[in-house]
Amino acid sequence: MLSDSTLEPADPSRRGLGPVLVPALTILGHPNLERVGERALLLEMATAHEAQLSRMEPVFAMPGRAPSALKDRHVSRTPLRLRDAGGGGIRLCMGESTTHLVVDGEVLEGERELSPAELARGVVLELSERVVLTLHIAMVAPPAGDGGDNLGLSVDTQAPPLSGRGPADDGGDLGLVGQCAALDRVRREIRAIAKGDMPVLILGETGTGKELVAEAIHRLSARRAEPFLAVNMASLSPSLASAELFGVKKGAFTGAVEDRRGYFGEARNGTLFLDEIGDTPPDVQVMLLRALETGEIQAVGSRTIERPHVRVLSATDANLQARIASGAFRAPLLHRLAGFEISLPPLRARREDIGCLFVHFLRDELMRVGQPDAWRASGPDGRGFVSASLIAQLARYDWPGNVRQLRNVVRQLVVSSRGALELRAGPHLDELLGRGAGAQRAGATPRLTIPAQPDRVRRSPKDVTEDELVATLRACRWDLKAAAYRLRVARSSLYELLNRCTRVRRAADLTHAEIAHAYRDCGGDIDAMVERLEVSRKSLSRRIRELKVLVRVAHR
Repeated sequence: MLSDSTLEPADPSRRGLGPVLVPALTILGHPNLERVGERALLLEMATAHEAQLSRMEPVFAMPGRAPSALKDRHVSRTPLRLRDAGGGGIRLCMGESTTHLVVDGEVLEGERELSPAELARGVVLELSERVVLTLHIAMVAPPAGDGGDNLGLSVDTQAPPLSGRGPADDGGDLGLVGQCAALDRVRREIRAIAKGDMPVLILGETGTGKELVAEAIHRLSARRAEPFLAVNMASLSPSLASAELFGVKKGAFTGAVEDRRGYFGEARNGTLFLDEIGDTPPDVQVMLLRALETGEIQAVGSRTIERPHVRVLSATDANLQARIASGAFRAPLLHRLAGFEISLPPLRARREDIGCLFVHFLRDELMRVGQPDAWRASGPDGRGFVSASLIAQLARYDWPGNVRQLRNVVRQLVVSSRGALELRAGPHLDELLGRGAGAQRAGATPRLTIPAQPDRVRRSPKDVTEDELVATLRACRWDLKAAAYRLRVARSSLYELLNRCTRVRRAADLTHAEIAHAYRDCGGDIDAMVERLEVSRKSLSRRIRELKVLVRVAHR
């Protein structure tokens, strides 16, 4: 993560001495959405202590595209200036520029000094209500060869195509959309450890893409042709965990009507991803630790010892050290799981990636609703399908639910704007984005209101009524992690509530016919199937595998 310290100048004498930090501008919004993600490094700040921003400068670039200035006729040719303010800060000066400039939601009419902390967070600039940029700090790898003037060509980034995931080989984006320094570090770490067999612990807040990282490690590994199986450890019942993990022989206990291999057996020679490892029940931790220490498993009711040769990846959004200190998590288990740790950045720490992520999800969702080219639409004044004010508000939001929350917001935007020439928010998003009717003065720039975080004191599960449980599950679209957060109960407590609730159906009760009919009626949309069948996405996917229903499950 970038520090808030004074910038290191991009001095040619530093060639070969490691990355340097330089100010940069990244396009978050533009009438031509294909330009989102292009970046301009302000290398002249190191020598001239000043850079200019206008219709014709600086030049923005992205690998695989021809460099180009903004070239929007509504942006003034007369530049506004970005000057070195000393101590790592930058002063924005309007000068004679007629560009209407909004800085983090406030109109700039003279000058404003931006602190190193603001630059590290990313400052959102709106130009003439048309173009949205973020002014931030980028990491640049100086070339080892000659020619300091080539410094700008060595940005340490793998910019993804906006159309979707890149290839799974070492030259692709590994399915991770974005080009910030922290995400590039994650890609490097994935490539460094993918070929081995060491266990990997993936850390990150909810919604940051931990399962995508696990899938990328599997795809790059020698096990890529073998199974990849994801297991939600918080959902395992201690009484059935041994059978779920290691398998069971027919007749081992009442209800064991057939042999089952268990998760370790199903992932034989492949990769087993243990999600929510921090919420694993204590009794299950003991079973898991023994399997990891010996590499051996034994199905319930069997006398045969097996070695499934599974590589274990795990993930959590919990503070495992704090869990260990409280006695909720076993230190030896952490040591077994964390052969290597990969830490994912929250979305608020990679603000320059919001534009790329937004367009990526936008195109996916428009394809889903049968409007694949709607994003190319523009009004008579040349404005794009997405307004600059909407992009700016999204960029200023801190996204407590991270990338998953952004994806859900884009989905709601697309649904509420179906058939329209411009993307528009419905009432729910108006409230989220602080743009309710009458909330803004005429002509004032909309400001994003970040909802206050609810009291995070945990509730007792017995205080949650069935009505509240069902209503919350539906509001969260059967995302159990989000539901537990909203109810303020532990995820393990949520599973206990689900088991006791007579109004919630279990995925295990779904029949082959029900799933097949839901697939047909929902056009293969797995998220629509989740809402129709009212079960969690992971449980539905697991049930599909169990029943061997011939459906094409959309990749998350």
